Amino acid sequence: MEPTPQTYQQIERAIRKIAENYPEGTDPVLTDIHLQVKPASGELLAFNDNDDELTRIVVEQWIEATDDDFYEEAASQLCTCIDRMRESTIDHMAVMHPFSFVLVDEDHETLHDIYLVDDDTLILGSTLLEGLDEELDQFLHDLME
Repeated sequence: MEPTPQTYQQIERAIRKIAENYPEGTDPVLTDIHLQVKPASGELLAFNDNDDELTRIVVEQWIEATDDDFYEEAASQLCTCIDRMRESTIDHMAVMHPFSFVLVDEDHETLHDIYLVDDDTLILGSTLLEGLDEELDQFLHDLME
């Protein structure tokens, strides 16, 4: 499923609505943002750590999506939008660090880590950690020799 400009606009609108819940200049809160997508209805829902709904929108392109890799594609599209809006919107949210955006299923179990930020670390998407175990194993092997 190749995302359309409208898909990105709808996701970005949802991110702006999420940010409105944590306006800059207010006392920061400790929470993560849990994103849930429903391919049957095309809905994108956002929740805080208390399972309070922050926003709900419909991404038209996601309605009745049947792709086997739908969640991976949705995670990639969410990651793209968060990256685009990081400096202008997300960095200004009154949320204590560390915090993250995660894609969850209907049981609120994590499917994909989309965005993680701490004071010194930023991880966007899970591809940054791919192969880490193998690299650490090789490093330890080389160190032991």
